Amino acid sequence: MEIKRDAFKAYDIRGKVPEELNEEMAYRIGRAFVDIVGAKKVAIGNDIRLSGPAFKSAVIKGITETGCDVVDIGMCGTEQIYFATAHLKLDGGIMITASHNPKDYNGMKLVRSESRPISGDTGLKEIEEKVVNGDFAPVSGNVAPGMVTNVDILKDYVMHLLTYVDKNVLKPLKVVVNAGNGGAGAVIDALEPYLPFEFIKINHQPDGSFPNGVPNPLLVENREVTAKVIRENGADVGIAWDGDFDRCFLFDEKGEFIEGYYLVGFLAQAFLQRQPGAKIIYDPRLTWNTIEVVEKAGGIPVLSKSGHAFIKERMRKEDAVYGGEMSAHHYFKDFSYCDSGMIPWLLVLEIICREGKALSELMRERVACYPVSGEINSTVADARAVIQKIEKKYTPEAIKVERVDGLSVEYNNWRFNVRMSNTEPVLRLNVESRCDAKLMEQKTQELLTMIRG
Repeated sequence: MEIKRDAFKAYDIRGKVPEELNEEMAYRIGRAFVDIVGAKKVAIGNDIRLSGPAFKSAVIKGITETGCDVVDIGMCGTEQIYFATAHLKLDGGIMITASHNPKDYNGMKLVRSESRPISGDTGLKEIEEKVVNGDFAPVSGNVAPGMVTNVDILKDYVMHLLTYVDKNVLKPLKVVVNAGNGGAGAVIDALEPYLPFEFIKINHQPDGSFPNGVPNPLLVENREVTAKVIRENGADVGIAWDGDFDRCFLFDEKGEFIEGYYLVGFLAQAFLQRQPGAKIIYDPRLTWNTIEVVEKAGGIPVLSKSGHAFIKERMRKEDAVYGGEMSAHHYFKDFSYCDSGMIPWLLVLEIICREGKALSELMRERVACYPVSGEINSTVADARAVIQKIEKKYTPEAIKVERVDGLSVEYNNWRFNVRMSNTEPVLRLNVESRCDAKLMEQKTQELLTMIRG
């Protein structure tokens, strides 16, 4: 079977099955992982995708042939591999998932000990070379195959999640939960006995054929199914997840989608109430609201390049308590600096209970202060040339220009970030303003005309 490089991305492995990713590659990835990491014991799990079990078997074969042991935690979410790797003090972990990609895709996310990410800068390129070239360290004939142990970490994981909230404050809210036929449903069921919430469950059963479409609540067309059930049931809040549930997306009591950007400031404020003066990591795409909220709460905002590997590295360096991206990735110091799609909604629901206010009311002021475009993607022939054209027009009059991640340009009343995708010929645009939605919309259209012209 042909071995291609297409599935190796900047932060993970992801490709169409079997053209870009197949079982032979999965076997080789297992072998290469042990070579690069020097692992003796590794966690492995898979999401709900139909190709997951076969891929997992192939990876396990590659790992155990080297004499390395495997802890198989079964069908799970990405963050459960992060948790298992750190909690069980293993040498690394492999999660078999393609997140929100179409159902005929699969992939892998790789971590070292302490759940430190393996990305292009920290070993993934070396793994790619070994996989493509079949160049593995020889295994002595005296080495016994590694052992495979099945371990259920769900209870320990759920107990850890519950440490983030004060259960005495929680009230019987009505909560719509949409797992999108991904893996989140099993965790909700395990949390349910410990929480006073009434869960209204939709698309709850895991199903890798994705009968209701691939779970990706960032797509506008995927949101109405959750919003409709919120309105019909008079629910207090709604939550939807992607397939491997490392991201969660919130809806208020009216069924309105809450942009991930505002949740970064919201969660930062919650942590700073507990740990005044702590550092908060944020990404360059949208910034003003986060900076203002963090500074008012007595925290220190620290800018990082977007992408989970960069955020996690910066969090460790700064000893930050929390980090957030507008793309709905939220990172927590006490969760091995990793992202979780379960901790954020637990924190938000605790705040709703504590404040006695609806989510729309809690968010209203911040949304009005800093209206945003949301991330808008445009396919372009030459992304670099388009950015150069934008830079030439917009930077001369700017009060601040940053190139931490793409191009960020700031004026007194509005700012924007434009950046290239790591994996496709796409430009991603984000625009925000100070208390002026009309200005934000005008500037968004102005930039889109230039990008797409």
